[in-house]
Amino acid sequence: MVDFDLRSANARLRASNPLIQCITNTVVQQFSANVLLAIGAAPAMLDHEADAAQFTRIANGLLVNFGTATNQQFLAADAAIEASDADSKPWVLDPVSIGAVDFRTTRIHRAANSSPTAIRGNASEIAALAGVGLGGRGVDSTDEVDAVIPAAAELARTTGAIVAVSGPRDAIIAHIDGADHVARIDGGHSYMPLVIGTGCSLGAVTAAYLDGATTASAKFEAVVAAHAHFAVAGEAAAGGAQGPGSYSVNFLDALYALTGEQLATARVEAATIAGSANIGAQS
Repeated sequence: MVDFDLRSANARLRASNPLIQCITNTVVQQFSANVLLAIGAAPAMLDHEADAAQFTRIANGLLVNFGTATNQQFLAADAAIEASDADSKPWVLDPVSIGAVDFRTTRIHRAANSSPTAIRGNASEIAALAGVGLGGRGVDSTDEVDAVIPAAAELARTTGAIVAVSGPRDAIIAHIDGADHVARIDGGHSYMPLVIGTGCSLGAVTAAYLDGATTASAKFEAVVAAHAHFAVAGEAAAGGAQGPGSYSVNFLDALYALTGEQLATARVEAATIAGSANIGAQS
């Protein structure tokens, strides 16, 4: 039985102010940094191969996102991932645009085989990483979330990661104690896909929430909490927004203003993959 205490997960994040190292694409670096600051974490966009591993030992978590990867970032990611694994620190892989081009796809598969704590992507990216799809259209998904849950469950089993599939209704999949579990999270807004960086920054937020989570159940809860934070804030940000531009400003404010009590109202439904038992409740 897994119970989600989203209020406590948020309190732990706020108290620890985790330092998150982001090896991420240049398009979203500033937005991701602002998002981390808004939720109560600290960003570090340090992605040079000469000192990435050393900094990983200082940081509390790591995001690897090859959206606009350079050779420098590929080498930095290799070093940072190795350091994270050596120190048992959480790290998150965002398989952005997997399947679009061969070299990127090969490097993402290599990273996925290096014991990520969590993998977060859209439905097409998760399907491609699991070997049952070709990827989306650039960074856009062409698959539905529910359709790729079986593939995500297999990916969770083979990599040991918590697998998060983002979409209109997010799905978080974990393999715990021999069973596959899924949590579905409602919220957000249709403006979110129109703001560059919402998905990529969610990977960084996931790494932040994973700080201090040591058991499989705690890691599952942490990834759910990160997505619930985005879902609740994303919904709240729509109030008064006139379009994607004003929405992006509102979204940062909503992330910052969200309390643990508000997070506990997130619409979360959880069950085994087969749907035979309820493993969580609306928190």
